[in-house]
Amino acid sequence: MEASAFREYVTAAIRYWEPLRIVYNIALAAVVGIYYAISLPAARHALTADSILVLFILAVLANVAYCAAYLVDLFAQMSNFREVWMSARWVLFIVGLTFAAVITRFFVIGFFVTR
Repeated sequence: MEASAFREYVTAAIRYWEPLRIVYNIALAAVVGIYYAISLPAARHALTADSILVLFILAVLANVAYCAAYLVDLFAQMSNFREVWMSARWVLFIVGLTFAAVITRFFVIGFFVTR
C-alpha cells in the first residue's frame, strides 16, 4: 500500500470521528448528570476530591476506548468494502456510544446511588 493512500484513509478517519467525539463526550456527561440529579441530595456527599479524580480517569479511559473506532475504520477503509463502509460507519458510532453509555451508567450508579 502506498503511503499516500494510507494518509488519505487516516485523514478520512480523523475528519469523521473527531467531531463525533464531542457528541460522545456530551452523551456520557449527560448520563452522569442525569444520575447525579436523580440521586440528589445524597449524591452531593459522594462528590469528594478522590471521586472527582476517579471520574476524570474514567473519562480519559472512555476517550481511549473511543479510539478503538479508528482501528475498525482504517481496516474497513483498506478493504474492498470501502464504499459501503463509508456510508454505514455511523452504525459503529451508535453501537459504541450505546455500549459506552451502558458502562457509564453502571459506574455512575455505583458512585451516586449506592453511597
